[in-house]
Amino acid sequence: MLLFYYSTTLYPGGSQANPNSIGYDWIHNYWCNLLNDYAINKQANPGKNYAVVAMFVLCTAILTFFINFALNFCKSIFWKQTIILSGILSMLFAFLISTNYHDLMTILSSIFGLFALIGILVELYGSKLNCYKLTAVCCVILLALNNYVYYSKHFLIALPLLQKVTIAFVLSWIGFLNYRISKLR
Repeated sequence: MLLFYYSTTLYPGGSQANPNSIGYDWIHNYWCNLLNDYAINKQANPGKNYAVVAMFVLCTAILTFFINFALNFCKSIFWKQTIILSGILSMLFAFLISTNYHDLMTILSSIFGLFALIGILVELYGSKLNCYKLTAVCCVILLALNNYVYYSKHFLIALPLLQKVTIAFVLSWIGFLNYRISKLR
């Protein structure tokens, strides 16, 4: 997250709300704006390389969570394999969001991430981790809302902020669940 933050300090400017704004706007810029060669205001983006490295670290960390969850918590072989395979594909496509195939990679990452998340929900359902079940449903709702806004273009002006709230919520859920699973071993 520190690398992402640092890349925001280097972002020249421009957002969907104001193409001529200066710097990174936490309410109106998307995370993926940091991954572009050029900012929305058409200036070269010197923070891109930091954002790409941050994206790699983030995707690797989330992939590690998927694998850790599957290997240490799943009882079902089917869901264990599904979470691992879907997690690998989701994080591979998520990392490739920084390419010219952003929209396609977003779709593919979301689809495979959904399969991994469904597997986690199924495995959590049989556990006593009720708080994590409820917050997992909240993760699904937030992710679905992001996709709805993105593809329907309804309330698009609110999507950059919704995206950051969702990222913070999902990453917190992953972190706390990973910590809890490590205590169960």
